[in-house]
Amino acid sequence: MQTFETKNRNRHIQEDMIKYALILAATISILTTFGILFSILFEAIEFFKLKSFVYFFTGTEWSPGTVDSKFGALPIFAGTFIITLIAMSVALPIGLGSAIFMSEYATKTQRTILKPLLEVLAGIPTVVYGFFAAITVAPFIVNVCNSIGLEASFNSALASGVVMGIMIIPVISSLSDDVITAVPDSLRKGSLALGMTKSETIKDVVIPSAMPGIISAALLGISKALGETMIVVMAAGLRPNLSWNILEDMTTVTVRIVDSLVGDQAFNSPATLSAFALGLALFVVTLTLNIVSVRMIQKFKEKYKMSSL
Repeated sequence: MQTFETKNRNRHIQEDMIKYALILAATISILTTFGILFSILFEAIEFFKLKSFVYFFTGTEWSPGTVDSKFGALPIFAGTFIITLIAMSVALPIGLGSAIFMSEYATKTQRTILKPLLEVLAGIPTVVYGFFAAITVAPFIVNVCNSIGLEASFNSALASGVVMGIMIIPVISSLSDDVITAVPDSLRKGSLALGMTKSETIKDVVIPSAMPGIISAALLGISKALGETMIVVMAAGLRPNLSWNILEDMTTVTVRIVDSLVGDQAFNSPATLSAFALGLALFVVTLTLNIVSVRMIQKFKEKYKMSSL
C-alpha cells in the first residue's frame, strides 16, 4: 500500500509531465510560426535582389509574363483590401445581428434550430461558394446594374465580396454569440432594474462587455477573407486592376500567389519568387492586424474594469 509521501510524489511527477508537455506544445507552435516566417522571408529577399523593393509596393503595373516584366503590386493589394472591405461590410452587421438575436431574443427552441442551420454555412466548401458567386450573384448584379444604367462585369469585386461575406457570417456569428452569452446575467438584470430597456441594455451594457470577443471574431473574419482564393478566382478574376469601381474585375494577393507558383517558370525566376514577396506582405498585414486588435482588446478590458469598479 502506497504511503502518503509516495502518492504525493507521484502526483507532482504527473503535474510536471503535464506542464512539460504543454510547454513542448507551445514551443512547437512558436517554432512553426518562425519556420513559416523564415521560409517566406529568405525567398522574398531573393526576389528583392532581382526587382525593386520600392516599385513592388508603389508600382501600378503587374506583368510577370512579358519580356519587360514589371512587378508593381499596388493593384493586387488594392483589390485585396477592397474585396475584404466588401466582405466585412456584409458579414459583420449580419453576423453580429444574428448573434445578438440568438443570445438575447431567441427562445431556447429557436436557438436550438437556428444556430445549427447558420453554422451549416461554415461547412460548405469555398468552391461551392465560388459557383454560387459566378452563376447566381454575378449575373444578378449585372442585371440590376443594367436596369439602372450602370455597366458591370460578370467578374466583379462586388460579387466576390458579397459571397465572401456570406461565407464569413457563421464565423463571426458563432464566436460573437458565445461571448455575448458569456456576459453575466447580473449585468443585464442590474441594467433592467435601473430602468433601461432591453435594447438599451444590449447596446450600452452587453455589447461593450463582449467587445473584446467581438473584435477577435471580426479579426478572424478578416483573416479568412484575406486568405480566400477560390471565390476570387471564380467571381472576381485574375487581372490586377487598380480601380475604385467595385463593379470591375480585380484580384487578390492569394490568387496571384497561386498563379505565380503553378506556372512553368523556374523556381529562382522573379515570376515565381514574387509569390514569396506577396506572401511576406500578407504575413505582415495579418500580423499588424493582430497587434492592433490586441491593443484594442486591452483598452476595452481596461475600460470595462474601470466602469465595473
